[in-house]
Amino acid sequence: MPSHSSSSGQARLLAVGALVLSMLSLQVGAAFAKQLFPIIGPIATTGLRSGFAALVLCLLWRPWRGARLRRRQWLTVLLYGLSLGLMNLCFYNSLHFLPLGVAVAVEFTGPFCLALASSRRPLDFVWLGLAVAGLLGLDLPWRGAPPLSGPGLALALAAGACWAAYILFGQRVGRFLPGGRASALGQFFAATLTLPLGVASGGAAILSLPVLMVAFVVAMMSGAIPYSLEMISLKRMPAKTFSILVSLEPAVGAAVGWLGLHEHLSPLRLLAMAALIIASLGCTATSRR
Repeated sequence: MPSHSSSSGQARLLAVGALVLSMLSLQVGAAFAKQLFPIIGPIATTGLRSGFAALVLCLLWRPWRGARLRRRQWLTVLLYGLSLGLMNLCFYNSLHFLPLGVAVAVEFTGPFCLALASSRRPLDFVWLGLAVAGLLGLDLPWRGAPPLSGPGLALALAAGACWAAYILFGQRVGRFLPGGRASALGQFFAATLTLPLGVASGGAAILSLPVLMVAFVVAMMSGAIPYSLEMISLKRMPAKTFSILVSLEPAVGAAVGWLGLHEHLSPLRLLAMAALIIASLGCTATSRR
């Protein structure tokens, strides 16, 4: 009969494995999405991704069932979905200009600043200074390497701001809706924003069967699969440990970008990304809550 410590160790291993697969799935999905940009553009790619994700989640969770929501609650769910849609729209457009790892690292400034917003400890300002140094270091010249795109960086920062809003509204939605129904409704409202823009941007090219197939794969790998894997992780590890491990996602994005998209980063940019990751790790590890 297995001991309690053995079963606990297996649960932790399963949680870490599920989270690593979740991050990998998310970044591979983004790499697939980037393959569609030359054909239909980032706006249409975002629209198709949101549309397929909303369809699958609504069929899976049937969010129309359950207790009726009050008007103020519907407004919160709407803002939750719109922040998700804007986050994806800004992030995918930033990928049009930036390497995957860099875009993910810059986007992480949103939840990082949100975590620092209510803190006044001296140590937190150390993490803030390290993050600022990392951001500035991303665009320093290195042996003739071209500078990063200004619009790309602005879009990645905007995606980070939308991510922070998504977290805040998601916390409020979670107080009156179960996770599956909240995700389905949020994705539905995200699709109502991005899908019409995608149709207008992509035109007839979005009706191509190969495009639709790749977009469906993107929706699954960037939505349904990582969401399900994260739920497995959250049930088996403390939230703080989860957040620390998720801080490594820019490194996963850089690895996927290098292997799958042949995006090579200079040593200086890798060092700047490492500073951003360490700042996020430090902020999470030393947080009181």
